[in-house]
Amino acid sequence: MITLTEKAVQKVTTLQKEQNKPGHGLRLKVVGGGCSGYSYSMDFEPKEAPGDQVFETAGVKLFVDPKSLPMVDNCQVDWADGMTGAGFTIQNPNAKGSCGCGHSFSV
Repeated sequence: MITLTEKAVQKVTTLQKEQNKPGHGLRLKVVGGGCSGYSYSMDFEPKEAPGDQVFETAGVKLFVDPKSLPMVDNCQVDWADGMTGAGFTIQNPNAKGSCGCGHSFSV
């Protein structure tokens, strides 16, 4: 299961409106790269792809492909807005390590 915090749901809803993508789901994908081996990719998609696991929090759908799911299962997606910048953060209990910038991880 993957959950979105209230702040993440609010930000996704705002971005859907700003990008004219009402009803689109948010794709969370693990891609190779970054200093620690893997990084996260997020983008809007109109519907889930075959084989996707779909998670829903407060009406916001999150799509995860079968290859990424074992690396992000039980994660929590949050939105952080601070003095050093703003963006989605992912609390990932499956990550064994991460880089100093927090944008990549290892499993």
